[in-house]
Parts: sequence; structure tokens; C-alpha cells
Amino acid sequence: MDFIGIIPARYQSSRFPGKPLALINDKPMIQWVYEASLKVLDEVYIATDDKRIFDTARNFGANVVMTSPDHTSGTDRCREAMDSILIGTEINIDVVINIQGDEPFIKTEQIELLKACFDNESTDIATLVKAIDNKEDIFDENKPKVVFDKDKKALLFSRSPIPFVRAKKQSDWIEYQSFYRHIGIYAYRQNVLREITALKPGRLETAESLEQLRWLENGFSIRIEETEYDSIGIDTPQDLQKAQVRFKEFL
Repeated sequence: MDFIGIIPARYQSSRFPGKPLALINDKPMIQWVYEASLKVLDEVYIATDDKRIFDTARNFGANVVMTSPDHTSGTDRCREAMDSILIGTEINIDVVINIQGDEPFIKTEQIELLKACFDNESTDIATLVKAIDNKEDIFDENKPKVVFDKDKKALLFSRSPIPFVRAKKQSDWIEYQSFYRHIGIYAYRQNVLREITALKPGRLETAESLEQLRWLENGFSIRIEETEYDSIGIDTPQDLQKAQVRFKEFL
């Protein structure tokens, strides 16, 4: 099976403009993500809408494609990049792995977990979760939660705490139930990526601002695998400072 990693990277960000080019130990953030991905994938591309990111990627030897500035999600950007790669190269693509460009501490084991999901022919889409061990995270709306069935298929994603633990104090919920935080890396079969990017937003996605709810609403299954590694996304300059501190631990 042929896998390709695509790293969506846009320059404009309301909380951190130019984030992919922010330096961590004198290397652009996007370069850390790219080089980590190459350790486990034969083909990796950066998909951007900005010439500064494009030029930087080329300078450190990355494969990179320009995409539209009008995309509202990384999934849409991956779809355009995939089409460009298929037209412009002889690369075969069975599965696209959408790797977040603002997570320089991604582990190769996480990508391997996603790849293994497609050993099952019924897998349409795959993503990762991590068990929550901090009760504050259960109620943090910026850390989406997920519940899944016995076959590891997602039932629901939400910014609210799910499941609801009835008749227990919220401060004690973590003692009575397992909670899982969604890690925002996805993998999709080529045909499925085409189908989900043609869908219109649904009522659940509109309410929660979580694009994966659109896929569930339209009958696509999302395979879940659990990772032991915490994912630290960099959304603000303050997050970048924390990343600088964690850098030595990561190495």
C-alpha cells in the first residue's frame, strides 16, 4: 500500500501569523515536522498557500506544492495537494496522511499507528486519541474529546466532556470513567478524501466547529487508535516558548 504524508501549512493565523516559519533551535517548525515524517514515510509534501513558506521549504530540500488561499481546513488543502501530486508526478497514492504542521514533536510511532489501521480494508479514515489523565482537560473546550465503540470506531467528537458521568461530582469524573482527547492527525484513503471534501458542513460541525463531525454525519467511519505520546500543538507565541523548553527532552 502506498502512503504519502501531506503537511498543510498556511502563513496567516489569527493567533500566530507566520507560525510554520517560527524557529525552534534555529530550525523552522515546519522543517522539524517534515524531517520527522520522512523517517517513516517514503513521500512527504508540504502544501502551502504562501511563497515565504514555499521558498523556505525548498531551501531545506522539501517537496512542496502551492495551494489555494481559500481553503477552510487542512483536509481541503490536502485534497488539492494530492491532486497536484498525482498530476505532476508518477507517485502512487492509496492513503494520504494529514500531518499537522504545528506539531514539531510528532513521533514516528504515531504515524506507524495510523498506517497500520489500513491493514483493515474497511478503514475509511483513521485518527489518534490519547487517554486524559488531567481532570482539567476534560472540561477544556480547546481539547476535543471522543468516544468510540468496541471496534475502535468513533461514535462522537465534542468540545464538551463526553461521556457525561451521571450522579458524580465533575471534579471526580476522571475516577469513574475513561476520557480520551483527540489528536488531530488524520489518514484517509484517496477516494474517501475526494468524497469528504465534496461534502457540505452539517449541523453538528456547525455547532462544534469540528470537521470530522461532517464525515460521521454522512456515514463515514473513523477508526481510532490510542497513542501513549502527548501531542503539543503550537498555536501561540507562548506555546512556542514552551516548545523551546521541551526541545532538549524531545531529542
